[in-house]
Amino acid sequence: MSTMQATTVRCPHCGRTNRVAVAAEGRPKCGHCKQPLPWMVDAGDDDFTEVVERADVPVVVDLWATWCGPCRMVSPALETVATDLAGRIKLVKVDIDKNPRLSRRFEVQAVPTLLILDRGETVARQAGAAPAPALRQWVEQSLTTRKG
Repeated sequence: MSTMQATTVRCPHCGRTNRVAVAAEGRPKCGHCKQPLPWMVDAGDDDFTEVVERADVPVVVDLWATWCGPCRMVSPALETVATDLAGRIKLVKVDIDKNPRLSRRFEVQAVPTLLILDRGETVARQAGAAPAPALRQWVEQSLTTRKG
C-alpha cells in the first residue's frame, strides 16, 4: 500500500464525501466545511509502518478477526469514538488472520486487542470489547496521561 491509496469518508458535519489518504501527514479535513474528518483505515503486515508508525496523530489500532463476535461488536463503537475524536486520533484496523507478523509482534492472545500508538510507541493496550463511552474514556485518558 502506498500513500496514494485513499478511502472515502462522509463528513459528519456537512455530509459531503471526501477522499482521505490512507497514509499522510497532518489530519484530514473536509474539503467543503474544513471540519476535521474521522480517519479510519485498514493496515497490514506490509504497510503498517507507513500507515501507523509514521502518523503524526495518535493511532488506535484494532487487532481483530472476522470470526470474532466481540470484534464485530466493538467495531461500530470504535468508529463512533473515531468520529467523536476526529482530528485527534486515527483508527487503524488490522485483521490478525491476514497479518500474522503483526499478530506476533504485538503478542495478540485475545481479540479484539486494542492499542494506542503515538509515533510508533505503544502507550496503552487493552483486550476485549467495551461500549463506545468506555472506549472513548480509555482513549482520552491514555492521550492525557501520555501528554502529562
